[in-house]
This record gives sequence, C-alpha cells and structure tokens, in this order.
Amino acid sequence: MATGNLGCVVVAVDGSEQSMSALRWALQNLRLRSPGDGDSPAEPGRFVVLHVQAPPSIAAGLNPGSIPFGGPSYVEVPAFTAAIEAHQRRITDAILAHALQFCKDKNVSVSTQVLIGDPKEKICEVTADLCADLLVMGCRAFSQIKRLFLGSVSNYCVNHVACPVVVIKGTN
Repeated sequence: MATGNLGCVVVAVDGSEQSMSALRWALQNLRLRSPGDGDSPAEPGRFVVLHVQAPPSIAAGLNPGSIPFGGPSYVEVPAFTAAIEAHQRRITDAILAHALQFCKDKNVSVSTQVLIGDPKEKICEVTADLCADLLVMGCRAFSQIKRLFLGSVSNYCVNHVACPVVVIKGTN
C-alpha cells in the first residue's frame, strides 16, 4: 500500500507489541505526500505518534482512601498523585523513545503528542483535530469476555473516527 497523498497519519502507541507493530507497518507501507505533489503546492505529509496516558486516578487503579483517623474521604493526597504522575511520565518517555527509535531506523521524521485522558476518546479527538487522513493502531487479541469488560479501544475508534483506520492485530 504505497499511497502518496496522505497528509497526516496518526499512529497510536501504548507500549504494547501490537502498537509497535502498527508503527512499524505504517513506516514500512505508507508513503506520505511530498511537497508540491498534485496540481497545487501542498505541505509535506507527516506522521504523528500519539500516546494517551490514563488519568492518575485510573492509572492507580484505586483511590488512596480517606485520611486515617477520621479525615475526610474526599481529600486527595498530593504526594500519591505526584508519584503516579512521575511514574507515568517515565513510562511515556520510554514508550516514545522506543517508538522514535523505529522512526530513526527508517529515517522517518515524526512528531509526537502526549495526552492525558481516556485513550479511545483522546485518539478520536486528535484524529479530528489534525484532520488525519488515516489512523493506524494495534489491537490486542483479547478474548470476547475480556473485550466485553475492558472494551476495545480499536473497535471504538473504528466506529467513531471520520478517517479510515488500519488495525494491526496481535496474537495472544
């Protein structure tokens, strides 16, 4: 699939092998628009590597709970949140470094975006905001039971973005 008219390709990465396979596939199989392609001069195409972090409360998988000895349960513990945010930044940095190494190996220049929120919603927002021509993402091979409870980010995106979506499937 060597298309040459793609202006913006968003590749969603989450650190999984499937998302990295999706990035490799995009870099190997897609050709972006070159400056001046077609009848009118245009900006060159670009790859955008997108990573969405879960909000700290979701990333923790729990609430630190109420302050001991009768403290209010609605008070957030700043140190707990700061520690989670710092940990997420380290994970994001590692994911992007890994992704950017693929790009460097293929001699492809990309831009990156990091957002915080629900991955399926943020991926859809970014593809709309960038007027993406294509979204490329991985898909973990969850069983139907896991997919029922966890949801499928790729399935959601396929049904909610305006541009075509390429899903690179993984194996168990």
